[in-house]
Amino acid sequence: MKEYTLLACLSVVVTILLDSISGVRVLRRRIYYIFFAVIICFKLFVNGYLTSWIVMYNPRHFLGYRIGTIPLEDFLFGFSMVTMSIIFWEYFKTGSSPGQTKGRHQ
Repeated sequence: MKEYTLLACLSVVVTILLDSISGVRVLRRRIYYIFFAVIICFKLFVNGYLTSWIVMYNPRHFLGYRIGTIPLEDFLFGFSMVTMSIIFWEYFKTGSSPGQTKGRHQ
């Protein structure tokens, strides 16, 4: 069974549902995609180095598709980790900038 693939896909579904249910709607913001593109560039550099010879993956647990040396599932988990962090930050923040509403009421 491809546990890593299953968990990576599940994390993406949970992230999308969390964004919708929380009301934060970070996935609807243009700035999020600019930020995420920057994160992906750094991921390609750092994770690419790590997965080239330091971190090894058991082929029984993931699909085997890679972007460079990075398993596709790493990108799915990266999306979930970064996006959930932003969702939680936006949901629980106490202060706001001028012109913004507080927390979950955006």
